[in-house]
Amino acid sequence: MNIAVIGLGYWGPNLVRNFLGNPNVTSVTICDKNTERLEAAARKFPGIKTETDVDKIYADPTITAVAIATPVYTHYNLARKALESGKHVIMEKPFTRTVQEAEDLITIAEHFGLTLMVDHTFLFTGAVQKMKEIIDEGKIGDVMYFDSVRANLGLFQPDVNVIWDLAPHDISILNYLVQARPIAVSATGMKHYYGMENIAYMTVFYDEHIIAHFHVNWLSPVKIRTICVGGSDKMIYYDDMQTSEKVRVYDKGVNLNSKEGEYDLRVQYRAGDMWAPQTSNKEALAEVAAHFIHCIKTGEKPICDGYAGRDVTAILEAAERSIKNSGQKVALPSSVSGLPAPERISSFIIEKV
Repeated sequence: MNIAVIGLGYWGPNLVRNFLGNPNVTSVTICDKNTERLEAAARKFPGIKTETDVDKIYADPTITAVAIATPVYTHYNLARKALESGKHVIMEKPFTRTVQEAEDLITIAEHFGLTLMVDHTFLFTGAVQKMKEIIDEGKIGDVMYFDSVRANLGLFQPDVNVIWDLAPHDISILNYLVQARPIAVSATGMKHYYGMENIAYMTVFYDEHIIAHFHVNWLSPVKIRTICVGGSDKMIYYDDMQTSEKVRVYDKGVNLNSKEGEYDLRVQYRAGDMWAPQTSNKEALAEVAAHFIHCIKTGEKPICDGYAGRDVTAILEAAERSIKNSGQKVALPSSVSGLPAPERISSFIIEKV
């Protein structure tokens, strides 16, 4: 099939490279208003087609699908036109600015029978796939909490704050791993430069005994990418900055005991072994491209479809409202179930090692 990539900023060239490397892709057309970017990409990828007018992409009947790697405020209009032109769409995160925009795109895609996918790349890493396998098999018991830190020095974004820039990665991982309904969000943040929050803390509450916390930061002296998932039996620690043993499972926890006739519970701490499961080292974005093409060819629903993108946007929207109201808890729409419908779950799984 022929695929077009719209937008050649930071992420677009990575998409171009991975689509060109997929055996199911015949050709890739790149589209950007910046001719210098087009010329640089043409030098890097000889023989690639270039275009400055996005409407010509939509009008080209030979182009099967488009990948949109542009600022979030452009996503809705670009994706809507693509879908209405009969093109399958994969969109850079975050999906849309509002839940309403997301639901509009979902409705259009379903009406025309087109694949609509969000590029939540981390879901396709061997580490996150292994974490899901461990959790789904019940090896850590009941999930109690999810705690993530995503921090670095920059890159400051001109159109979105740090939550919209960094948190979608970890929210998408949370929604993929924790199958429970989130009910509310609370967030606080601080603006030091450019009028946008550059550091923020966000908490997601569930209708079960689960809580999720996120720390996102553009002003960290070191780059941090960690997630801790606490279970009633074991705990998972994920450090994406590690070159090996990115995922570690700790047999640690707390046991509560009480003797007959005693009122107070006795807390006992359990410290067992740690093990680091082997994970796939395939490039995640190559798996994203393969999954997108697989879903187009088979009609299967992506693991990060429009509904998954909408659920992430719902949490981001609620977090932004909460920040503006000094951390007040904001209820999530009832449509954000946290439980993917069976018909939306694809059979695509990264090869296990």
